[in-house]
Amino acid sequence: MYYLISNKLEAADKKRALKHEYPYVIYMTSEQWHKEKKNYSEYLISEKEPELYLTKADVNFHCLSGSFSIPNTEDLNKDDYAFMFLLDQDGLIFIDDSGYVRKATDYIANNKKWQNPCIERFLYDFLDYIIKDDLRIMERYEHELEKMEDDAEKENNMEENTSRINRIRSEIRRYYTHYGELLDLTQELEENENGFFDLENLRYFRYTISRLERLSNTASYIRDYAMQIDDMYREHIAMKQNNIMTLLTVITTVFAPLTLITGWYGMNFKYMPELNFLYSYPFVFMLCIVIAVLLLYYFKKKKWL
Repeated sequence: MYYLISNKLEAADKKRALKHEYPYVIYMTSEQWHKEKKNYSEYLISEKEPELYLTKADVNFHCLSGSFSIPNTEDLNKDDYAFMFLLDQDGLIFIDDSGYVRKATDYIANNKKWQNPCIERFLYDFLDYIIKDDLRIMERYEHELEKMEDDAEKENNMEENTSRINRIRSEIRRYYTHYGELLDLTQELEENENGFFDLENLRYFRYTISRLERLSNTASYIRDYAMQIDDMYREHIAMKQNNIMTLLTVITTVFAPLTLITGWYGMNFKYMPELNFLYSYPFVFMLCIVIAVLLLYYFKKKKWL
């Protein structure tokens, strides 16, 4: 697809786009690019295609090249949306097999109009599209963690929530890394090393940097919050285990002297004077009860129970 940046992102045919009447935005598949690239600047053709596992921008002598790796916010377990871009003074080319750029450009074409049409403004809206729902995503994580904090105080859903907290920490770490990569890319654009951008329009990149920094700080806060709640759950589990160990220790301590007494009188020696005493059995029975009660009273007084 071919677009021109006029008062909005306007669809155009190939011939008009390559007249350079306005800055162009083009997206195509990698297969189409290998067929069509001969129509573009030799500097774009000669650029090595970047790797698609992260978001970055590389400053070259006559152009900027790089890649985007955008998390699938609907399911972070799925592959990222990955695509390349090439930018020079004439316009911007996306090489995308994931379909993400098509959704982004359709959204911008249908929803954005510009008083100051320029490639910088398009990039601002494109980067804004990438992060437009992320603040709500961060808020959902925060609300979910607040509920887990309440559950921790009531000791509800301990095992299930502990597993979920670990997943949240992993997901937030992915977002935090994503924002860091977008920050690096946008700062590379703002530096304007090749002089492709109007100095006055660099403010669009500063706006984006400011938003990304806020999102990065929010992700960092939520990550720390998740770690605090995880510590709370671990403390509750440790306390519960300590209570169980205390109970087992008390039971063992109470039964230790009783075991000694029963073991002692279970030896069945012939000459044990107590065996012939009429009240030996009830006496030993009552002795065991008194010992157990005294030990329990002692533990209660020491607040071990």
